[in-house]
Amino acid sequence: MPQYFGKLPTTNQAWTTVSNVKAVSWENNTVNFDCGDSRLTISVLTPNLIRVRFAPTGEFMPRRSWAVTLDDAEWAIKPFAVRETEATIEIETAQIRVCVQREKCRIACFDKANRPFAQDADMGMGWRMGAVAAWKEIATDEHFYGFGERTGFLDKLSEVKTNWTTDALDYDALTDEMYQAIPFFMALRPQVSYGIFFNTTFWSQFDIGAEQPGIWKMETRGGELDYYIIYGPEPAQILDTYTQLTGRMPLPPKWALGYHQCRWSYESESVVRELAREFRQRRIPCDVIHLDIDYMQGYRVFTWSPQRFANAAKLINDLAEDGFKTVTIIDPGVKYEPEGNYHVFDQGIENDYFVRKVDGTLFHGYVWPEKAVFPDFLRPDVSNWWADLHKSLTDIGVAGIWNDMNEPAINDRPFGDDGEKIWFPLDAPQGGRGAEGQGSRGAGGDDGAGGAGGEEDNSQSKIQVALEAHQRCDLKSKIDVTHTEVHNLYGLMMAKACYEGLRRHRSSERSFVLTRSGYAGVQRWSSVWMGDNQSLWEHLEMSLPMLCNMGLSGVGFVGCDIGGFAGNATAELFARWMQVGMLYPLMRGHSAMSTARHEPWVFGDRVENICREYINLRYQLLPYIYSLFWEATTTGAPILRPLLYHFPNDPKTYSLYDQVLLGASLMAAPIYRSGVEHRAVYLPAGTWYDWWSGDRYEGPIHILAHAPLEKMPLYVRSGAIVPMQAVSQYVDESPLDQIRLRIWPGNNEYQLFEDDGQTSKYQKNNFSITNIRVFTQASQTVVEIEARVGKWTPPLREVIIELVGVGEQRFQDDGKRHSLQF
Repeated sequence: MPQYFGKLPTTNQAWTTVSNVKAVSWENNTVNFDCGDSRLTISVLTPNLIRVRFAPTGEFMPRRSWAVTLDDAEWAIKPFAVRETEATIEIETAQIRVCVQREKCRIACFDKANRPFAQDADMGMGWRMGAVAAWKEIATDEHFYGFGERTGFLDKLSEVKTNWTTDALDYDALTDEMYQAIPFFMALRPQVSYGIFFNTTFWSQFDIGAEQPGIWKMETRGGELDYYIIYGPEPAQILDTYTQLTGRMPLPPKWALGYHQCRWSYESESVVRELAREFRQRRIPCDVIHLDIDYMQGYRVFTWSPQRFANAAKLINDLAEDGFKTVTIIDPGVKYEPEGNYHVFDQGIENDYFVRKVDGTLFHGYVWPEKAVFPDFLRPDVSNWWADLHKSLTDIGVAGIWNDMNEPAINDRPFGDDGEKIWFPLDAPQGGRGAEGQGSRGAGGDDGAGGAGGEEDNSQSKIQVALEAHQRCDLKSKIDVTHTEVHNLYGLMMAKACYEGLRRHRSSERSFVLTRSGYAGVQRWSSVWMGDNQSLWEHLEMSLPMLCNMGLSGVGFVGCDIGGFAGNATAELFARWMQVGMLYPLMRGHSAMSTARHEPWVFGDRVENICREYINLRYQLLPYIYSLFWEATTTGAPILRPLLYHFPNDPKTYSLYDQVLLGASLMAAPIYRSGVEHRAVYLPAGTWYDWWSGDRYEGPIHILAHAPLEKMPLYVRSGAIVPMQAVSQYVDESPLDQIRLRIWPGNNEYQLFEDDGQTSKYQKNNFSITNIRVFTQASQTVVEIEARVGKWTPPLREVIIELVGVGEQRFQDDGKRHSLQF
């Protein structure tokens, strides 16, 4: 046998696979399969969505749904047919056919053209001690995307992806576990695509052909399988259905789409005021200033330093008068401070709000405030308490909260010492007995036992020991929910509590929430950034596939730290990163305390001018970007998109990670290497125009783009309709008295969404939609603007219709139908 230095030989447990189908029955929308000692159910929820559940013991355990927003019974019943033959049982909907073989109970799906997808491999489904898994075939030319927050390139074929939230400090292209754990992916090949949501919060893992080429596997260390199959046939339909299942993002305030400036830390009131003055004097637009941990008194959450921020309320009010919103960081670790007169700790102890070990002792770890204890956000009373703590911030004008360190990130000793990352004991009770989880549905959710993460083999072996000990516990114990089940949910539930607190205490306005950690469905509560990246060209390059895969996982409001968090950016790197950052749904610059300052003006006049130009362009594009956020809110569509999203039948787009679409119309091909001023650009089928020069290209074609430091290659599709506004220093600087519709010749339809940008009145239909159409008629291009529909009326304004390269026409916006010929 092969020898491996320093390792003892191991033998994996054998998998027990499912027996033949012995009996079939169905009721309402669910078909039941009796397989002897085990049981399979398939529920038809929509014509393109089925739920598969498999219990090796034959009995489904009580379930919780932490991500799924609709119980099976809440979907409108759609007709389907069940046909039995000697060899198979077939379930057919209006879009797909699911075939279950009686022998070995293997599942295969087919579209209406009889093309197979999500087809069980020979192993089918199986289980062994502490784990249950399913194996499926990888079709020829099939590629895999999504998986939540992932490093590396776009396509995840031949990779292993583990779902276990971890403080992924110093991550690189080979890092597996990350801050977010979203067990969802989509598979794509020409004419066929499907999505898989693995409905488990326990440690889980996807192996996409790494162990067995041609086979992908999903495994959870739990008692049963629970997953959803979503048929496309294209990515847009998959995300529409997936975000019906797990929820969609609320519309953020418009100011949150502007530029955010952050650093660890702007350590005093005087530094923050000087920062604000620099932005306004230099005429560089900015809407948001973030305050990192040093605004607190000794890192105690929900406090202010009495020396460095002696009058926080006045500071925040003065910033607001100059157009800046203030966002403050909040961590979950509460300083352990008996007799310290610290209200957060005192209230938590008095009401028993903090996580305890199984023996009842208080769990503690070390974070910024040294010894710290941690709220149990799985308990509704704790979540409500935490939500209300935000009132002390919102009362003085804080407009948003940045949730950090919530994987949770904990050390076993003070940060100044060499220590190891830890998390709560896996058997620590959470949520209280019978906890359903806030917003849970009784029929969904996750069961089993498992957990993993940490750093390499040593921590992995520690986890396995803990798991095996936990699995030997009496399953009828009074401890109904343990950290084993809800580790991946800690950041999600903290973000949810924060969202509820801001909604409660800033009820007249929309707020901004940002989180580092989360789980599937996090888009309902928060925006997400990709954690602590580095000032490296590789991290600039990697940011695009990371954000695109988040978008393909249902999380559209995402960003990376522009310039890199750790390390010092060069002037060239910062300029290129700001160009790319203009495309990020969340545009935030951020840097660490040990680095040089990373504001737009610190790299000299040339870079400052580049930053100003691209931030200006961001603000000009806000009407276009805001409509994309509305699309995400209503359909789940990503804001930043890989080309495969709109060209799913073009295999050349499948591995194309370094070109992105902002919505359907704008395509960027950024520069992400030092000294590079030319790059290859792929233009898919159709007519394309260079945004800067107006040059026209007929795709599919590869071109060589010239990109000096001042220029990021940017292209627009024929028929594009791009609403733009004048540059402003912040979103609400002045009423929007002019809007320009930049239109390129071609054929297209577009919806412009508008509302007040601040309140939640849009949820009561207080918004307007303007349908716009461009088409060619004889030798003319016709632009038709339909009458505005909806309750919201914009301020008096002029509308400029610019047919790029041809000319422009103007009219006063009266909300009525207009038809213009060019």
